[in-house]
Amino acid sequence: MAYRSGGPKVLVIVLAGGEGKRLMPLTADRAKPAVPFGGIYRLIDFALSNVVNSGYLKIVVLTQYKSHSLDRHVTKTWRMSTMLGNYVAPIPAQQRIDKSWYQGSADAIFQSLNTITDEKPEVVVVVGADHVYRMDFSQMVEQHVSSGAGVTVAAIRQPIDTADQFGVIDVVPDEPMRIRAFLEKPTDPDGLPDSPDEILASMGNYVFDADVLIDAVTQDAAREGSKHDMGGDIVPALVAEGSAYAYDFKNNVVPGGTERDLGYWRDVGTMDSYFDAHMDLVSIHPVFNLYNYDWPIYTTYGPYPPAKFVHGHHGRFGEALNSAVSPGVVISGARVNGSVVSPDVHVHSYTEIDSSVILDGVQIGRHCRIQRAVIDKNVVIPEGASIGYDKERDLERGFSVTDSGITVVGKGQVVVP
Repeated sequence: MAYRSGGPKVLVIVLAGGEGKRLMPLTADRAKPAVPFGGIYRLIDFALSNVVNSGYLKIVVLTQYKSHSLDRHVTKTWRMSTMLGNYVAPIPAQQRIDKSWYQGSADAIFQSLNTITDEKPEVVVVVGADHVYRMDFSQMVEQHVSSGAGVTVAAIRQPIDTADQFGVIDVVPDEPMRIRAFLEKPTDPDGLPDSPDEILASMGNYVFDADVLIDAVTQDAAREGSKHDMGGDIVPALVAEGSAYAYDFKNNVVPGGTERDLGYWRDVGTMDSYFDAHMDLVSIHPVFNLYNYDWPIYTTYGPYPPAKFVHGHHGRFGEALNSAVSPGVVISGARVNGSVVSPDVHVHSYTEIDSSVILDGVQIGRHCRIQRAVIDKNVVIPEGASIGYDKERDLERGFSVTDSGITVVGKGQVVVP
């Protein structure tokens, strides 16, 4: 395809309709991309910040499942210059084709083809909305254009013994960026030509020539037996045509990045991975550095005042160590360690919180003990309550407990002391 001088015209499609069943109960009342993360952010903020920082300012967000809080966040936060024709537009399932909802990620794009035909881009960047990472998509687009690919799939190197957890990209040995096969959770894949102990795992991000994407999803819509999935159906079809290439994420360097967080990417699709990604933020030298002002993660968190720590005598010390504490938080004579505390949280005296994630508006009474827990929004924890210390008791009270022992208290759950 011939592109205009100065680089191709790019439209970004963010796939944000995910139900996120494995993140229950956090997704009981919200879509997965709307799940809070890192104190002040929503998961979708990472994808949107990456494409905006990459210079792409025409963005549509395809939503479906329990999308109210997601639509509200995108609308209130992501305002572009209309004078320059830029936008972030949340688009719910429109039922343009028939009365059915989206049947998969490819069907979501097929039912929203008007967003492409109206904008008339040459290249379409398609990204997921529920991963934590930094990425300069302009570098991926540059490789896509120079390679002549129909589709380029972003890939991250993973140990070969974890291949059964990913969609694996098998590349041509003497042409290592051309995709030979797209394998779904294989048990015995070949290693990479330059690193036999590693495989390339799909990151769920794609760059398409616009005409290729339109043809692919249109043909897929008519294909009997298709699950209408980008990774499971669209990419394999283009692999069969020989027009699919991989983009190695290890080559992506963002301004302000460090060797420590180079190549960081987390799929926070389970409660355990969600918790672990938070713990990555609060180490002394964070594995994922939120303090990179050359490639910021944008959001808005309301009119909250600065965090406040009060009392410092008679055993009442308001303090937080190795923790991320958001605006509007009051830690009153309590101790917080190794945790992420979201806006408008109030922690009262003699309470101890360790290795936990506390979401917005949680009120925690005196003499509470909380460890290795995720507490959803607006939960009220009464005086003397203990969470995360007795897993059987946590289950009896209706909380969720993950395989690794993380206790999760859902939004609106009543906590009994």
